[in-house]
Amino acid sequence: MLETLECGIVLVGSEVKSLRSGRLSLDEAYARMHQGEVWLVGCEIPEYVQANRFNHNPRRWRKLLLHRREIRRFASKAYEKGLTLVPLKMYFKNGRAKVLLGVCRGRKLYDKRERLKQEDVRRDIARAMRRGR
Repeated sequence: MLETLECGIVLVGSEVKSLRSGRLSLDEAYARMHQGEVWLVGCEIPEYVQANRFNHNPRRWRKLLLHRREIRRFASKAYEKGLTLVPLKMYFKNGRAKVLLGVCRGRKLYDKRERLKQEDVRRDIARAMRRGR
C-alpha cells in the first residue's frame, strides 16, 4: 500500500438500502480510469429484495467522485508498472457512502510463494489442533 484516498461513489436507491443492510463484496474489485473518470469495477452489491422492478444490476460499474487534481495524481499512478487502485473498504460518513481507495503494488512471484507456504503451515497447525482435541 503506497497511498490511500477517500472518495464518494454514485449509487442508486436500492444499492444504498442494500449497503445499509450490510451486503457488499469488494472481492475482485478495482478502480479504473475510463474517459477521464474513475470507475469502480467488479464490486458486487446484491439486489435489495423489497425494490422489486426498480432494482439495480449487482455488478455494474460505479462512478467514483474525485476532484480533477486527485484523478490526475492517483489515476496516473495506476498507469505505472505494477500499481493498481484497490478499494479497501466502503462505509457511510455523514449519511454519504464513501470508498477508501488505495494505490497498491502487486506481489512479486517469490512473495506469493512465501504467502502460500505460510497459509499451508497455518492450515496444518489448525488441522493438528483439531485432531488433538
